[in-house]
Amino acid sequence: MAIVKPFKGIRPPKELVEQVESRPYDVLDSEEARAEAGDNEKSLYHIIKPEIDFPVGTSEYDPRVYEKAAENFQKFQDKGWLVQDEREHYYIYAQTMNGKTQYGLVVCAHTDDYMAGRIKKHELTRRDKEEDRMKHVRVNNANIEPVFFAYPDNTVLNDLIMRYAATEPEYDFIAPIDGFRHQFWVISDDKDTQTITDEFAKMPSMYIADGHHRSAAAALVGAEKQKQNPNHKGDEEYNFFMAVCFQASQLTILDYNRVVKDLNGLSSEEFLAALKKNFDVEDKGTEIYKPQQLHEFSLYLDQHWFSLKAKEGTYDNSDPIGVLDVDISSRLILDEILNIGDLRSSQRIDFVGGLRGLGELKRRVDSGEMRAALALYPVSMQQIMDIADSGKIMPPKATWFEPKLRSGLVIHKLS
Repeated sequence: MAIVKPFKGIRPPKELVEQVESRPYDVLDSEEARAEAGDNEKSLYHIIKPEIDFPVGTSEYDPRVYEKAAENFQKFQDKGWLVQDEREHYYIYAQTMNGKTQYGLVVCAHTDDYMAGRIKKHELTRRDKEEDRMKHVRVNNANIEPVFFAYPDNTVLNDLIMRYAATEPEYDFIAPIDGFRHQFWVISDDKDTQTITDEFAKMPSMYIADGHHRSAAAALVGAEKQKQNPNHKGDEEYNFFMAVCFQASQLTILDYNRVVKDLNGLSSEEFLAALKKNFDVEDKGTEIYKPQQLHEFSLYLDQHWFSLKAKEGTYDNSDPIGVLDVDISSRLILDEILNIGDLRSSQRIDFVGGLRGLGELKRRVDSGEMRAALALYPVSMQQIMDIADSGKIMPPKATWFEPKLRSGLVIHKLS
C-alpha cells in the first residue's frame, strides 16, 4: 500500500503567486536564474538558486549559498510572501500544454515507501547530486520543491479531481518562458481528504516520473532524522516528503534526442554503410523527418534526414530494457559504431529535449557545432512502469516529461 497524508502547505498569497513561482532548480543554470529573477526580491530563485545573491561565478555548492537559502526562506515567511496553511490539506495542481491538461494531487509520500521500493524508480542517481539536495533539505528543514510521481489510473480519484476542477482555482496563471497554464486548488473537505488517503492505500506502488535525486535526498534526510530522534514514532513530519502525483495515462513524455560531435573517424559514407548492418536505412531528403513508430530513428547528417528502422533480431521484445529505442540506439549506434560507451561522462555527445523540436537538432548540426543528430521515438509511461516493476534501470537520458512542475506553489516543512 502507498502511504500518503495531507500537510500544512506553505504558500504565497494569491496576489503574489506570479512573483514567487519559478521554474525548477535543475532546468536552468545560475546565470539564467539571475536573469529571470532580475530585481524581483520575491522570486523563489533566491531560495532554490541562492547563488544569484552572490557575485557572478560563486559556486552553487559554496556553504554560504546553502546558508543563504535558509536565510531567504525565513525572510519570505517573515515578510508574508510565503504563509503556512492553518490546517492540513491535499492540493490539486493542473498544467495545460498545447490544449491538453493533466491534473496532479499534491500529497506527502512516506520515506519508508521509497526505502522499501514501493515508490519505484527507473533511473540511477548520482551521490554528489543526492548530497547537494540533502544539504538543501537539511538547511531549510523543508521540501521546497516537489517531486513528480505517476500512479495507475483511478476512477474515484479522477472523479474527485474533476469535481474540484469545475470550481474556481486558488491560483490560475500563464507562466512566462513556456507559456503553459498552471492552476491550483485547495482540498478542504474532510471526506475528500479521507477518500484520497484511502484510495492511495489501495495502490501497491507509485512511480517516480521526474525528480529521482530529490526523492532520494528527502528519503535519506528522513532516515537521518529518524536515527537522531530517540523517541521516533514514525508519524513525524520528517518521515514524509512532497510529491505531485498524476494519473499515468495523462502524462506527456517527449522524445529525448542525441547530437554527436564526430563520427569516430568515419566518413559519412562509411557511417551509413556501418548502420546498414542493423538498420534499414532510407534517405528522406532535406525536409525534417520525425520517427513514426517504435524502433524507427531519424538521423540528420550532411543536411539530409534518414530513416533508420531496426532490423528484426536486434532487440528483445521480452526484455523491458532491450526493447527500448534508447537501448537499441545506445548499443548499435553510439557504442558499436561511434565508440560512445558512457553517455553520462562522454564529452562527444549532448542531449536535446523534445520540446525544442527537431529543428534544434538541425540547427546544431548545420552550425558545425555537431556532426550528426539522432531523433528517437518517445518512451511510453507503460514502458517506464514495466521497467520499474521489473526492478531494472533505464539507460541515461531516456525520458523528457513536459510540462515541468512550477516551484513555489506550495512547500512542505519537515517539522
